[in-house]
Amino acid sequence: MAEAGTDPTDDGVTIVDNPAEQRYELSVDGERVGMAEYLTDGERIVFTHTEVDPPEGRKGLGGRLVGFALDDARRRGLGVVPRCPFVAAYIKKHPDLLDLVPPDERDRVTAA
Repeated sequence: MAEAGTDPTDDGVTIVDNPAEQRYELSVDGERVGMAEYLTDGERIVFTHTEVDPPEGRKGLGGRLVGFALDDARRRGLGVVPRCPFVAAYIKKHPDLLDLVPPDERDRVTAA
């Protein structure tokens, strides 16, 4: 079983929270190919930027990365502020995640 903050899979994809760098990191076969950067603000996590290297793009890895990060935020009891357009669009596509976004920040999702 994986420790909190990591998601190793049998397909070579690993997602880990790197709090020292304030980002979730996505690796494929040990090579970092993506990240979701964040800032913490009290009881909120503010996602500022998400990227996945172009050769790895369009394989659903960005969604896996953001999905993991949002699940981790829920587990930690943090509200999510999606300043990153990719994170906002992901939440918009998955309305069951909207409850993570504090009411005063939900316009970021509806405008995505």
